[in-house]
Amino acid sequence: MNSVNAIVESTAAATEEGSLPAPSSPSGRSLSGEKAQRIIDAMRRSVARRGTAGSTFDHVSREAGVSRGLLHYYFGTKEQLLLEAVRRDCELRLERLEGQLTTAGSADDFVDLMAQNLRTNLRDEPEYLTLIFELFTLSRRNTEIAAEYAALMRRTREQLAAMLGLAQREGIVRLHAEPESIAEVLFSLADGLALRMLSEPERDFSEAVRAGIACARALLTD
Repeated sequence: MNSVNAIVESTAAATEEGSLPAPSSPSGRSLSGEKAQRIIDAMRRSVARRGTAGSTFDHVSREAGVSRGLLHYYFGTKEQLLLEAVRRDCELRLERLEGQLTTAGSADDFVDLMAQNLRTNLRDEPEYLTLIFELFTLSRRNTEIAAEYAALMRRTREQLAAMLGLAQREGIVRLHAEPESIAEVLFSLADGLALRMLSEPERDFSEAVRAGIACARALLTD
């Protein structure tokens, strides 16, 4: 697309949306609108089916039912759209996990709820994990995405660490290392198991999951 066409499409996109939304994202556009969310949802579905390379703006705009110009208007590049999709999923899942962990009365409850969360994600929304792995691969080739990916990983680690710290202050768990270090190990266990489980969907990973739970429990109990 040449620069003239890009300007025309971006202007048309602003008209389609009705008004220019207030900036609130790296792209400078508010992502609270219904169309922006539709685009993000379409991107995550497309990456799950086609991968990052195959998820063009043409594909995503058709699936979202919006103009291609609107994608440029909100996100600028496909990489930024992928990043926003992952960021949104991380926020939603951490919010859900935090809500679940407030019901934990013991370290066993805490670990079991995290394991349940992993199983649910793998069963119901494996495309989320595909997005994470696709974004990691992309970050190895793009320094801007690498910086934003690292910031996203840091925020998720800090959020889980805050949950762990609160659980320790309330006497629910007894941490055997600093909260951020344990959060890093827990995410590493979950990500590693998820990658292998997605690679061999026909295999029974029950014993491996139980072993992972035992490792996590050892970090949170006496």
